[in-house]
Amino acid sequence: MLLHTTAAVFSCPPNRNGPVGLTLKMTAKRYCTAESASNEEGFSLLFAHCIGSHKEQWEPVIEHTFCVQQAKARHQRVREAWTFDWQNHGDAATLNHELLVNTRQMGVSAYEWGEAIAAFAVTPDMRGKRMVAIGHSAGTGAMMMSMRDFPTPAIPYVSVVLIEPIIATREIFYRHIADSTQTIVAAITMRRQRWRSRTEAYEWLKRRGPWKRWDARVLRIFVRYGLRDTSDGEVALKCDRRQEANAYPDVHPHFDAVDEIGRVCQSVPVHLVWANQSDFVPKIVQDSLSDVSEGRMVASITRLDGGHMIVQENPDRIALAICDSLDAVGVDLQIRARSRL
Repeated sequence: MLLHTTAAVFSCPPNRNGPVGLTLKMTAKRYCTAESASNEEGFSLLFAHCIGSHKEQWEPVIEHTFCVQQAKARHQRVREAWTFDWQNHGDAATLNHELLVNTRQMGVSAYEWGEAIAAFAVTPDMRGKRMVAIGHSAGTGAMMMSMRDFPTPAIPYVSVVLIEPIIATREIFYRHIADSTQTIVAAITMRRQRWRSRTEAYEWLKRRGPWKRWDARVLRIFVRYGLRDTSDGEVALKCDRRQEANAYPDVHPHFDAVDEIGRVCQSVPVHLVWANQSDFVPKIVQDSLSDVSEGRMVASITRLDGGHMIVQENPDRIALAICDSLDAVGVDLQIRARSRL
């Protein structure tokens, strides 16, 4: 399927962590077809990536989702998809380089990314559209934070899909996740981040974890879009490893996201997608996010083969899980309406 792609840059809302008068930028891409763009009944999908990734990593998922949904009723089809770079990842990291080096050495919080996504969701171009919020790993925290300033009846999304969310209460996080994050941070700070060429980078990455487990399309996309050309003719990661490492201690958005799930799920269907071989999110953490006794009544729970990086490992199956959530939107609303009678 031929998808038309449009790149965009958005100015982020002012933030107390930044210098007065200067704001970070959020880079984005819009995907659609000539036919889908005019389908006012279709869904507008919004995607937030994981730590160390970039917006284009979603492309195989997006393409397969478009393909599967295009044969269905118009209200079940995808109108467009938007992907966003975290302000210190992907193209945004390049665009924001000077500000990041001079004022954001400790990173950019998922709170701030969520604020930028929320600002996008209320732009005139998105008014009245049936938006679906989709996040992976740390991107799930950003997506949930994009809802926190909206009253429950005014949440701008018709559905939410959280893939391998690292969302947990403070107690559960420090008991079951914190040690793993320290190990990951140590590995990131020691990781190679420059190569002589993209060809060398591809050959190096495909022989090492976690990249060797990725779908070949995703790895090629990472080498194409996740690396930048350096002034001396080499290539380097767009997301500086210090910025990537500093994203892991940014835990408070993921604590707050637990409460947001409990609030949002009362009016908007929230779907959880877990990896059966997740090496990062233990089962006790997974179960806590669908704990009905705590008010977290999710619309569905899907478990797929793969590890925590399942978006990169199994994009087609992730797309099918997203398609299932799209098909359920109308059904979810009807069930919720009946339950209130």
